Amino acid sequence: MNTITLNINGKDVKTELGKTVLEAALDNDIYIPTLCYHPDLSPFGACRLCIVQIEGLRGLPTSCTIAAKEGMVVKTDTPEIRQVRKIAMELILAAHPDDCLVCTQNLNCELQAVAQYIGVEQKRLKPGVNVKPLNTGNPLFNHDMSKCILCGRCVRACYELRGVGILSFINRGKDTYVGTAFDKSLAEANCRFCGACIEVCPTGALTDKDGFIRKGNKDSALVPCRSTCPAHIDIPRYIRFITENKYAEAHAVIREKVPFPKSLGYACNHPCEDVCRRKDINEAVAIKNLKRFVAENDGTSWGNDITIAPPTGKSIAVIGAGPAGLTAAFYLSKFGHKVTVFEALPVNGGMLKVGIPEYRLPKSVLDAEIAEIKKAGFEIKNNQKIESTDDLLKEGYDAVYIAIGAHKCIKMGVDGEDNKGVIDAISFLRDISLGSPVKIGDRVAVIGGGNVATDAARSAIRLGAKQVDMIYRRTRKEMPASDEEIDGCIDEGVNIIYLAAPSKVLTEGKLLKLECVRMQLGEPDASGRQRPVPIQGSEFTESYDTIISAIGQTADVPDNFNIECVKGNRLPVGKDKATVKSGVFAGGDAVSGPATIIEAIASGRAGAIAIDKYLGGKGIIDEQLAPTTEPCDCIGCVKGFAGQERQQQPVLDMEERISGFEVVENNFSEDSAVKEADRCLQCDLRLKISAVKFPPKRETTKGR
Repeated sequence: MNTITLNINGKDVKTELGKTVLEAALDNDIYIPTLCYHPDLSPFGACRLCIVQIEGLRGLPTSCTIAAKEGMVVKTDTPEIRQVRKIAMELILAAHPDDCLVCTQNLNCELQAVAQYIGVEQKRLKPGVNVKPLNTGNPLFNHDMSKCILCGRCVRACYELRGVGILSFINRGKDTYVGTAFDKSLAEANCRFCGACIEVCPTGALTDKDGFIRKGNKDSALVPCRSTCPAHIDIPRYIRFITENKYAEAHAVIREKVPFPKSLGYACNHPCEDVCRRKDINEAVAIKNLKRFVAENDGTSWGNDITIAPPTGKSIAVIGAGPAGLTAAFYLSKFGHKVTVFEALPVNGGMLKVGIPEYRLPKSVLDAEIAEIKKAGFEIKNNQKIESTDDLLKEGYDAVYIAIGAHKCIKMGVDGEDNKGVIDAISFLRDISLGSPVKIGDRVAVIGGGNVATDAARSAIRLGAKQVDMIYRRTRKEMPASDEEIDGCIDEGVNIIYLAAPSKVLTEGKLLKLECVRMQLGEPDASGRQRPVPIQGSEFTESYDTIISAIGQTADVPDNFNIECVKGNRLPVGKDKATVKSGVFAGGDAVSGPATIIEAIASGRAGAIAIDKYLGGKGIIDEQLAPTTEPCDCIGCVKGFAGQERQQQPVLDMEERISGFEVVENNFSEDSAVKEADRCLQCDLRLKISAVKFPPKRETTKGR
């Protein structure tokens, strides 16, 4: 690296050969105002604010366009420079909205900060503001040309950073504006919706919809899929690997955060897709399906490469071999602790094994993943129901992690629900999973609207029921079940009766008479959903062979745990995941109430971190399993990008679907997976764009 020395404002400073005077000054904490300059873009020199005096040169050259040279003498702040800068700033503001200098909507407005630094506190030149209507017609972004100063940053970012090149200066002279050819919409112009133009805009002429970036954390706002994922899987990173046909690397990215990537690929509720920004253009990226694709296309036995820390001499008992318990056991074993998992059931996996039907998550998939993570060294003891944590501590365990799940069904609270033929969904699904005989007859009612209810209803269809009614007290809009599960019910012939609730169960011979009452939605309750209110005199009765209750579930906490539960029979824990009993921690559904697979896994990670710290470790759980590569900023122009449709997974035909428990959805083909990955907006690239340096604050600018 060649280093040169120049003098700026009487101070000798060093910089790299090839840098401009402006860069040399900024690198040495000497501020020079500018609006068209951006550290990631080529110099433009249009704003004329970064002018300086250079010994031996005539005039006031722009410091962003002139190269620094050895021995150069530069002045950045003289009366002449201040006067010219003021005039330049006033010309920039002349056609700008009158309230620009006093606006408080954007506290990070670069234009306002630079104007105040230069000393322009009010508009003097008023040739008439060319007010243009706010363009809100594009997805994700708003465009307010009234605030544009034609600095060219957005145009250069579109060309230079992203290689898309759809923005340009339209017309010439006083009617010049930034737009697309023939004023096409961004979608029609083949925009990639990367947001680089917004990131570099100094005035707010280009903004995100609703200005959401200013309302919270920038990382979470710009990459909501990653921040919404309870385990914070780096979704853009593994999707990028898929576009490069690097499936093992993509799988490794997922495994950096979770030990059950394939199971999640089958059965995750994918909250990441609910917030995917691509959804505002047409449809969200099929993130869950891509997860399954890479997990099934990585032929390596990754469990053989698990890194285990040296033995610590500490031992931990984990109660429950569900997703939370197994995740905690996996990471605690990696920390070097000796871990024993006690499971009351004869099988491992908790609700993943006995609560999710095989048409959603095959046993073979789950068993294979458990076999991989067991290579970390922990032991599982089945048919071992633990009744006392105190006994475990007395046996010599240094810590206990309770992850017993929520396997107890909540009662409906109506007369007759204990009659023969009324069963709970948890037991029903467990019996199917364990191969126990299940007889339900021809007519089945399922009470509830969550994923357990949809699983029960679709399972009843597969067991041969000729009529399955799912009764839910609100409308579809309020149903907690995922849309795809509700659609699955409807496709397979389940009849969903909305705005109805059971009020009584009677027996008539071998049949059950279910009395229900119609409901209407009233004021919102604590959940934010409208409260269902019974309609007086609206009772109706239907006959069924079996009634399955699926209105909720709770943890079955043994009395001898001696831990007082909170509302919902949940185990209370502090921020450190510890219970009131020393050395006893808890997580998963037993703490949160019925949640999702990914939330249980995230809880298990948190529990492992907390226990390792309790035992004297550092609790550092994150690791790098995939190669570190810098993504290419230049994403290029793709014709019809906005209109690319979401790839659909192939599914079994209906007759085959409902005749057994075969997996309904087949895996993506390689071609479909790459096409789907290519739909990603790569929102995380925007976080790589450098921040501009704001001017130092001054107490007053008067007299300058």
